[in-house]
Amino acid sequence: MRRLLAEQTYPEMVGLDLERKADWFPWLIASSLFAKPISAAVARAAAERLFKNGMTSARRIQQRGWHRLVALLDLSGYVRYDFSTATKLLAIAAALPGDRLERLVTDARSLEEIREPLIAIKGVGPKTVEIFLRELKGIGHPLPLAMSPEARMAARRLRIDVSALRLSARQAARLESVLVRVWIEHCRRHRWETCPAGAGCMCAPG
Repeated sequence: MRRLLAEQTYPEMVGLDLERKADWFPWLIASSLFAKPISAAVARAAAERLFKNGMTSARRIQQRGWHRLVALLDLSGYVRYDFSTATKLLAIAAALPGDRLERLVTDARSLEEIREPLIAIKGVGPKTVEIFLRELKGIGHPLPLAMSPEARMAARRLRIDVSALRLSARQAARLESVLVRVWIEHCRRHRWETCPAGAGCMCAPG
């Protein structure tokens, strides 16, 4: 379990610390990239390139503009969805200037008060919002959010009874984040050799 909890989450892999509210906006940007039917590696590379080029706030995304976004997405291998994604990122920036996203999350009295305004943004769908909120569990909002199907499937493969664990809210949220990554990068592809659980994974032969 310690080994799993020590694994990086997707926000950490793109250089974000969600304990800092300033990183919530770039995480929403990254969530929109991960939500597309494209490999996690390409989505991660695209997020890293955007952030290294200063696109970590609504103002900076609007300043750089559509053509610069498309160019950076192309350089990251995000070619198939470059035009539509650039348009979506600009829509997110226009809808959530300044600290609007932070206030939306912290002031919400229900999950719907977060979901509805985000899904109302052109191009933002339920998957983007699901990914965004999953990583904010135990940090940004105390609202109940069921464990994601990917995390549950990974837990079964790794023979982990999550309900029997005595973890803090933040530890449980971190475990879920890691399990999702394990499912996407290892379990779903039957790559038990690179799985943090190693031979303890049900995917392992014997």
